[in-house]
Parts: sequence; C-alpha cells; structure tokens
Amino acid sequence: MSEELLELVRRAREVEMTPSQLREQRQSFVYGNTHIENERITREMVAEADLKVEREDNGGR
Repeated sequence: MSEELLELVRRAREVEMTPSQLREQRQSFVYGNTHIENERITREMVAEADLKVEREDNGGR
C-alpha cells in the first residue's frame, strides 16, 4: 500500500460518526443491499423499518 493510502486508512479509523450519521449509513447500506434483491424496496420503507427497530430497542419509546 502506498503511504498516501495508509494515511487515509489511518485517518478513517479515527472518525467518530454521530448517531445521525450512523443511522444514515445503516439505512443506505440496508437499502443498497435489499434493493438489489427487490426493486420495490424504497428508501422510505427502509427508514420506517429502521425507526421501528430503534423504537423496539428503546422499549417502545
């Protein structure tokens, strides 16, 4: 690996994402993977499912 790439990898390891950024990343990942298998899946469906799971994890709040 080049020194430049090694430096980028090192810097990426230090990034701390906010809860909002983590949610966006998770939803993007889920959408990308599920949409490949089923084109009827929408980003809105993924966001709704993510919100439902988050509520369940927080005891329904």
